[in-house]
Amino acid sequence: MKARIKWVEEASFLGQSESGHALLMDGPPEAGGRNLGPRPMETVLMGTGACTAFDVVMILKKARQSVTDCVVEIDAERAAQDPKVFTRIHFHFIVKGKSLKPEQVERAIKLSAEKYCSASLMLGKTAVITHDFEVLEA
Repeated sequence: MKARIKWVEEASFLGQSESGHALLMDGPPEAGGRNLGPRPMETVLMGTGACTAFDVVMILKKARQSVTDCVVEIDAERAAQDPKVFTRIHFHFIVKGKSLKPEQVERAIKLSAEKYCSASLMLGKTAVITHDFEVLEA
């Protein structure tokens, strides 16, 4: 996998992925940014959420569960001193579908956390990661 990051101006950077997509990241005004995009560490957190949500949806589909929606709300804390790594991350999954089995949702989240989500497994080296979920009928 390859990526390219180009400094645009001040605290703005354009990230370009190998798959041809681009994302503008920017710093806060107090750091010289203009708030034009998410902060780099916000993109790490969002990417991790997308990684685990992708896993959960795919695992539920393979288990023949009728999943229609998956939202992950993330609450995280970072260290106060440099390097300001994530120290605590909580993922709250809201999974919607028709007659979803809660035990299947729990299993999918556990498999993602312990086996499949590369981003979560990396961040777990510095952060305590917790999960919970709710199942809603579609």
